[in-house]
Amino acid sequence: MGVCASSRRRVEQEQECDESVVYVMDGQCGGGGGEDADGGAAAAAACRKVASLYSQKGKKGPNQDAVILCQGFGMEDGVFCGVFDGHGRCGQFVSKLVRDYLPFMILSHRNALFLGVDDDDPAFSDASPSSSTDGSGGGSSPSSPAQLLEEWREACANAFEAMDKELKLQPNLDCSFSGTTAVCAIKQGRDLIVANLGDSRAVLATMSDTGYLTAVQLTTDQKPNLPQEAERIKRCNGRVFALKDEPSVQRVWLPDEDCPGLAMARSLGDLRLKRHGVVSEPQVTHRCVGRGDLFIILATDGVWDVLSNEEVVSIVCATPRKQHASKAVAEAAAQRWRTRYPSSRADDCSAVCLFLRDQDWGTSVAAAKAKAASAAAAARAPAHGHC
Repeated sequence: MGVCASSRRRVEQEQECDESVVYVMDGQCGGGGGEDADGGAAAAAACRKVASLYSQKGKKGPNQDAVILCQGFGMEDGVFCGVFDGHGRCGQFVSKLVRDYLPFMILSHRNALFLGVDDDDPAFSDASPSSSTDGSGGGSSPSSPAQLLEEWREACANAFEAMDKELKLQPNLDCSFSGTTAVCAIKQGRDLIVANLGDSRAVLATMSDTGYLTAVQLTTDQKPNLPQEAERIKRCNGRVFALKDEPSVQRVWLPDEDCPGLAMARSLGDLRLKRHGVVSEPQVTHRCVGRGDLFIILATDGVWDVLSNEEVVSIVCATPRKQHASKAVAEAAAQRWRTRYPSSRADDCSAVCLFLRDQDWGTSVAAAKAKAASAAAAARAPAHGHC
């Protein structure tokens, strides 16, 4: 199974053969802990919906995707969520190992930077959400957005580097030509930090005051076709070229061997290629969550290869119940694989939907559109004046 949820709050989980869906709701619900036939639906509706996670096996072998959600991350209402897409012979083991280790490595390095201690201090070698700072600075003045971004960027870079070293030390895991992508979202109050490595992707759904819904891509797909990525690889004697039967897919190859043909320029693992320009340094960005920001979708390339950003956002908004959001995205991607590439084996499709607003956005969108339509009608109405 590729889904993991870590929380002190309520978790509703449904597991099926080779796929998992997890729907996480805040435990601060009205009506107490018990639910009867009459009060269950009302109590569930009163809960604050946090996230929907889903991972679906494709047709290429074992499910190499892994997803995670951690609540109480760094502060009481902090959240960490991540999506990891493994590749290579040991990809399913790499993605799950990174899923289990990376969140707390990031938090450990963030704490070390915040408190000004040595990263090697054993007191911070096994950080957990309960040992983290509350984000308030312990009484000190809060960081500016630029300073906060720099702190998280350094923490993520250090943690990803440490994770790569950890993979190298695993005695029973050969990461020479196996690895994983990683796209992570960290929410601390209104601050949203996104760290990306590889070709998984994060997309934000945001709505204007007039009800106009926009899909905002928060990450860059780090593939060898990007000039700056290809240049770095070539400087390190790696080769970048596409195969004749798939001319649109640039891949990374060793200097003197036609292997492994990696379709991304950055990853965790893939140790043989680390000497030839494939790096583990993530792209880290910061955004202050605005009142129009509805949710963020993290998904593996199995989703983005066949669905556009706008299609994914529309699928989530059209899903009647939030707990089905990520499952609806993955199933739509699987269906698109079957219709667009009927002779190809569908990729694993996994997604995390992190909700940024408590209220139902469908109602909000409808109300905003009605308001905009009313204003437009008033603007078109003929003016009545006096002679």
